[in-house]
Amino acid sequence: MADKLDLEVGEILVELGHVHREQVTEALELQKIRPKRLGDILTDLGYIEEDELLEALSRQFDMPFERDIVDQIDAALTTKVPIGFIREYHMVPYRRNGSAFQVAINDPLNLQPLDDLRLLLGGSVQPVLCRKTEIQSIIDGYFDQQGENAADMIDSITMDEEGEDGELHVLDALESERDLLDLANEAPIIKLINLLISGAVKERASDIHVEPFEREVRVRYRIDGVLYEKLVVPRSQQAAVTSRIKIMANMNIAEHRLPQDGRIKIRLSGKEIDIRVSVIPVAFGERIVMRILEKGTFLFSLEELGMFRKDYQLVDKLITHSHGIILVTGPTGSGKSTTLYAALQRVNSPDKNIITVEDPIEYQMSGIGQIQVQPKIGLTFALGLRHILRQDPDVILVGEIRDHETAEMAIQASLTGHLVFATLHTNDSAGAVTRLVNMGIEPFLVTSSTIAIMAQRLVRRICEHCKEPYTPEPESLRELGVPADKIDGMVAYRGRGCSKCQDRGYYGRTGIFELLVLTPRIQELALQGVDSNILKREAIREGMRTLRGDGAVKVAEGTSTIEEVLRVTRDDIVEEVFE
Repeated sequence: MADKLDLEVGEILVELGHVHREQVTEALELQKIRPKRLGDILTDLGYIEEDELLEALSRQFDMPFERDIVDQIDAALTTKVPIGFIREYHMVPYRRNGSAFQVAINDPLNLQPLDDLRLLLGGSVQPVLCRKTEIQSIIDGYFDQQGENAADMIDSITMDEEGEDGELHVLDALESERDLLDLANEAPIIKLINLLISGAVKERASDIHVEPFEREVRVRYRIDGVLYEKLVVPRSQQAAVTSRIKIMANMNIAEHRLPQDGRIKIRLSGKEIDIRVSVIPVAFGERIVMRILEKGTFLFSLEELGMFRKDYQLVDKLITHSHGIILVTGPTGSGKSTTLYAALQRVNSPDKNIITVEDPIEYQMSGIGQIQVQPKIGLTFALGLRHILRQDPDVILVGEIRDHETAEMAIQASLTGHLVFATLHTNDSAGAVTRLVNMGIEPFLVTSSTIAIMAQRLVRRICEHCKEPYTPEPESLRELGVPADKIDGMVAYRGRGCSKCQDRGYYGRTGIFELLVLTPRIQELALQGVDSNILKREAIREGMRTLRGDGAVKVAEGTSTIEEVLRVTRDDIVEEVFE
C-alpha cells in the first residue's frame, strides 16, 4: 500500500514540475536501503522543499494545505488537548470552521488519532496539512497559550497541610525524565513551580530568585543581567515551594540550617534544560537561586561576541600561539566562560588535545576533556591542573585562578609549551598583572608567560523593534568619554519599549572588551612593579581601547545605551575613541 502511495506522490510531483522523473527513480532506489517515505527522501536529497511536498500530498489525499497558521491559533482550542497528545502525534486543533474544528497535521497517513480528538473537542474535525516547523512552534509556545500563569496559580492555591505533604512526598527521581509541560495538570504547587521555570525560559531569564521575607516570598527573574520582580507568593506557601524545588534538585528536604547545592534536569518543549540550584538559610527561611542553562544555546563563535574587527582579528591570532597564558577577567556574570568556550571552539581540532578544569562544567563540548572541580574530595583547580599536565595536553583551560598554587602551576604549564586559557577576577586588564604579583608570583614569571589579558563586561542591546534616536544630555556624553568637539549634534539611541522586549527597551546582550597585549614596553613596566594605572595609560598610548571607550563606540553605533555602558563600567581613564 505504501509503495503505491509513494508512486502516486512521485507522479504528482513530476506533474507539478517540482522534480524530474530521474530524480524520483533515484529516490525509489535509495528507498530500498533507506526505509523512509519517498517524499521525505526527495526532501533530504534537496530536490524539493517541504511546501512542494505538502502541495502534492494535498492533491493526493484531497486535503487542504495551509501556510502561516501560527497567527490563526485559537488558544482556547489548543489548551483543550493534552500537550503529550500534541507532541506524540504532531497534530493540533487551531481554528473553528463552522461546526468543525480544523486540525493542523503533517502526516496524512496518520489519521487514527483524529478519533480521539473528536472526543476531546466534542465535535467533528477537519485535517489540514501544515508545515512541521509551524506545528513545532505551537508546541514550543504551548505554555504561552495556557489559560493560567504563575500569578493566577497563586490565587488559586488552596491546600491544607495534609494534602500539601502528601503530594510532595510521592514524587520520585524519574520525574526529571518527563517534559515539564506534561506535568501541567499536577498538584497546584508542582504546577506553580513548573510555570515559574517555563516562564523564566520563555522570558530568557538566566536566574530565578526565590527570596523569603517576614510576610511574603518574592520571586525575581534576572533577564539580560538585570533583576525584575515577577510575583509575590504568600508566606503560607513558602514551605511547600521550598520543598518542591528541593525534591526536584535531589536535596535533603529535612535540612534547613545548612546551605545546599543541587541540579535539576528537565525537558521543556523538547529542549533539555539544566538548572543549578543553590539554597541558603536566611532570617525568614531558605533563599533559593536557580541558574538556568539551556543546552545548545551557548555556542557563540568569536565573531558573535561583539568584538570590533581589530580586537577580534588580534584575539584570533593570539589563540593560535603554541604556548603562553591568555587571561580573561571580569566579575561574575560578565561572559568570561562564553568567551573562553568560543576560543576553545576556534582552536579545537583532531590534532589538538584540549583539557579543561572547571567549577562547574557549564556546557559539554564535543572533543574536549572536561574535569569538574570537587573540593569536598580534594579535587581542586591546582590538583586537577597537576594531573592534566600528565595527559599530554596542547591546550588547557583553567576555570578560575583563585590562589597562588593554581596561578603558579598555570604559569609553569605555559612555560613548558602549553597554551593556557584562564579567568581571573579583576576589574580591568591591567589589574590582572598586579593581582598575580599579589598572589606571590614573581613579576618576571608573569611577564614571560602572559600573552594577553582581556577584560570584559556585558551590556544590554537596544531592542531593534522599538529603537529610536534622541539627543542625549551633554553631561552624560562627557561622562562616557566622548570628546568635547564630538558632543554637539551627536545622536544616541534607546528602546521605547514594545511587546517583543516586554516594554524593557532592551533585548539580548553583547560584550564590551578591553584587550591588553603584553608588548615589550608593558613587560618592562610590569617588571619595574609600577601601578596598574600606569600600565593602562601605556597600553592606551599603544592603541588599547578601554571598556568604557569600547562601550562609547557601541553607543555611537546604536547597539547599546549610555546608561548601560555607565552602569557596567567604572570611572576610567578617558582615551580618544572617535576618529
